[in-house]
Amino acid sequence: MSLMDFTCVSQPGRVIFGQGAIGKLEEEIDRLGSRRALILCTPEQRPQAERIAQILGSRAAGIFDKAVMHVPIESAREAREVARNLGADCAVAIGGGSTTGLGKAIALDSGLPILAIPTTYAGSEMTPVYGLTENGIKKTGKNPRVLPKTVIYDPALSLSLPVGLSVTSGINAIAHAAEGLYAQDGNPVMSLLAEEGIRALASGLRLIVNAPEDIAARSNCLYGAWLCGTVLGNVGMALHHKLCHTLGGSFNLPHAPTHTVVLPHAIAYNAAHIPEAAQRINRALGAEGVSAGQALYDLAASLGAPLTLQELGMKEADLDRATEIALANPYWNPRTIERAAIRELLQNAFEGNRPM
Repeated sequence: MSLMDFTCVSQPGRVIFGQGAIGKLEEEIDRLGSRRALILCTPEQRPQAERIAQILGSRAAGIFDKAVMHVPIESAREAREVARNLGADCAVAIGGGSTTGLGKAIALDSGLPILAIPTTYAGSEMTPVYGLTENGIKKTGKNPRVLPKTVIYDPALSLSLPVGLSVTSGINAIAHAAEGLYAQDGNPVMSLLAEEGIRALASGLRLIVNAPEDIAARSNCLYGAWLCGTVLGNVGMALHHKLCHTLGGSFNLPHAPTHTVVLPHAIAYNAAHIPEAAQRINRALGAEGVSAGQALYDLAASLGAPLTLQELGMKEADLDRATEIALANPYWNPRTIERAAIRELLQNAFEGNRPM
């Protein structure tokens, strides 16, 4: 066994996990020393935001229901202005990555503490990573200011997440862990969390497809998402995330489904350079006799997930430009980024071919 040599930095944060945990919301706002909360959500999740407002009563400063994918800088500025005008001293973000991302954008500029209540499996709530889209280009960064101070995981709140969205949201979280297994700054602790996160999500998703109301399966997925998000928050990402940021930010493809389609192909691209990571992915998925890329593709297929970029609205004529954007400022990756191979990867993802 080789001697270990690594640096491990953990993000601060407080997690409240369990069915009914939403009942502790007021207590957690008190812990932050806050009095008035602006509630953030997407237009579709306004009913859940209104439930939060009811729980908080007079302590709810208002609801901002304009969170959208990829956090356009204009919506972030508007939300900051609303928070200021309403005298909010904290924000409660209920929803998935879009809502959490909006909360982070507010925190980045104002330092307003954010309390996150995830209803999807995005994992964004566990990371100091933020993204803002300006003039069609999505820029990401890291700043401890944007990390939610408290996260409340209540599996009952994810019961309303439709099966299709549950699947793509869960595979999006698996992508965070899969890349974390071969991160440039990876470490054994994060690899343990990554493998357990992939296992928990895969087993939970397999149950949810047939029993959407299974609270234990929802709990397993939320637990897995927490672990996978923690990995994303502590180590760097590679080719897969670069491609998805490109496709999402520049071609406005839906975030989680894009991760779902691209992941098997990105893992296959790197497979020869990441034998231990590939072995862990297979073990977590209970897959034998196939490559890690094939195991991830087969998981997505068995769950009825989208398998092609074409069905997400990508045009084949845009694949060349997507390749150029992805190559312009590449993330670190275990295998050298090669133009022809990346273009082939995107073609395979466009067509939905099972990786070799």
